[in-house]
Amino acid sequence: MSTPRIEINLSKIQKNSEYLVQKLKKKGISTIGVTKAVCGDPAIALAIISGGVTGLADSRIENVTRMREAGIISDITMIRTPMKSQIQLIVDSCDFSYNTEISVIEALACNALKKSKIHDIVLMVEMGDLREGIMPNDLEEYFKRIVQMPGINIAGIGANFACLNKTAPNQKSMSLFSKIIDRLKSKYEVNIKIISGGNSASLPWVFSNNNLNQINELRLGESILLGSDPISGNPVQGLYTDAFTLISEVIESKKKPEFRKTSSAKTNSTYFKENDQVILAIGNQDTDANSLVFPNGFTFVGATSDHLVLNTSNLKVKIGAECRMKMNYNSLMKIMNSPTVEKKYL
Repeated sequence: MSTPRIEINLSKIQKNSEYLVQKLKKKGISTIGVTKAVCGDPAIALAIISGGVTGLADSRIENVTRMREAGIISDITMIRTPMKSQIQLIVDSCDFSYNTEISVIEALACNALKKSKIHDIVLMVEMGDLREGIMPNDLEEYFKRIVQMPGINIAGIGANFACLNKTAPNQKSMSLFSKIIDRLKSKYEVNIKIISGGNSASLPWVFSNNNLNQINELRLGESILLGSDPISGNPVQGLYTDAFTLISEVIESKKKPEFRKTSSAKTNSTYFKENDQVILAIGNQDTDANSLVFPNGFTFVGATSDHLVLNTSNLKVKIGAECRMKMNYNSLMKIMNSPTVEKKYL
C-alpha cells in the first residue's frame, strides 16, 4: 500500500455528524456541516450529510464546484465573503452566502436578477473575533439598505467566534448578539430565519446552557471531522477522534547525536547523547508537521519540506515500517490539500 496516505473512516465521520445533529436538535439548533478542511471531498461530504445535517458550507467556490460536479444537491453555503470576481459562480452554485460588504451584495443582487433568481444571504456581525463582520453599530444601516434590494433576501444573521482570536463565546456575548437581532426584528418587522451562533467552539456554551436566546444554527467542521474542541483541542464527549489517520514510511533509522543550540560565545551548538532517530518521508510541504500526534515512544525533533525527524526512545524501527499519526485541524487541512498524499476511504 502506498505512502504517505491518509485513511479516512467515513462511518466515524457519519456517526459524529449524527451524534451532534441529534444532540443539537434537542436544543432547537440545526447543524450545517463545514467541508473546507477536507477541500469539499465528496465522499466525506456525503458522510456528513448522512448524519442528518441541514446543509453544507465551504469557503472556496472550487470546493463547492467539486461537490456539485459529484452530484451533491444539498444546500451549500459560501461562508467566506464572496470575491467580486466569483459572483456569478456563487449565485449559480451556492444557496446562501455570508456577507459583510454592501458592494458585494449589490453585485450578487445584480447577477441574481439577470437570472431571475433571489439570492439568500446571511449578514455577519462582528462580535469580538475581529475577523469578518459588520460592526454592530453599523448593522441597522446595512440592513435598511439591503432589505429593500431586489434580488436579495436576508435569510439570516450570523456571528463568528474563536477563529482569529480564539475567544470562545459566552453568555454575555451571546446575549448581546441576541439583543442585536431583537432590535432588527422590532424595527423592520421582519422574520429572520437563520440565527447562526458560530462554529464548533460554540458547542461548550450550547451544551452547558438552557437559555440559548435566539441561536438556531451552528456551523460545525472540526467537531464532526476530528471530534475535538477548536480552542482546547480536547475531545468532545461522545465523538470519534480517530476518523483520520496519517501513515508515512520510515526511510532512515539510525543512532544520531542530539543537537542543541547554546548561547555560548565560543560555540553555536553542543552535541549531547546519542538517540535512536527515524526519518519519515513526509514534511511541511504536505502537512503542519509540528501539529501531528505521534505514537507512544516517538517524539518530534523537527521537519523540513520533505523530511520529518523523530526520536524513538531506543525503539528499533525498520526501514520501510509505517508510522501512524493523528492530526489536528491545521495538519488535516494541509494533508487534504496535498496531491502527493493518497486518500484511502474505509
